[in-house]
Amino acid sequence: MPLYPIGVVAELLGTTDQTLRLYEKHGLIKPARRNKNRYYSENDIKWLKCLRELIHVKKISIEGIKKLLEYAPCWEITDCPEERRQQCSAYIDKSKPCWELNRQICNRESGKICEDCIVYISKTQKPGKDQKK
Repeated sequence: MPLYPIGVVAELLGTTDQTLRLYEKHGLIKPARRNKNRYYSENDIKWLKCLRELIHVKKISIEGIKKLLEYAPCWEITDCPEERRQQCSAYIDKSKPCWELNRQICNRESGKICEDCIVYISKTQKPGKDQKK
């Protein structure tokens, strides 16, 4: 999957680098990092488009979006067993999404990074759109 630098993504979305960094600061997006540079996947760009619509069209604040994201915790999406939940920092600290707490919580065994995780993808894609049935 191709990755795009922050400047290209900002231009594609008609926004600024600073806005994308703000979304990251608030835990709404977690771009890949290489040599201190941010790179966004196509899934990230779809999610950023959705964020921009929620903020500018639907008039939902960043804090409101963060609250909405709390309603489908990662352990429900991945169907984690209870014993694993009790040891998981995302289950214990429900104030942040799992990818913001520890980038390797659920994917240690599989070697996946958060951006490839079903939880991250499902939370950052607009329901109904761009998803294959």
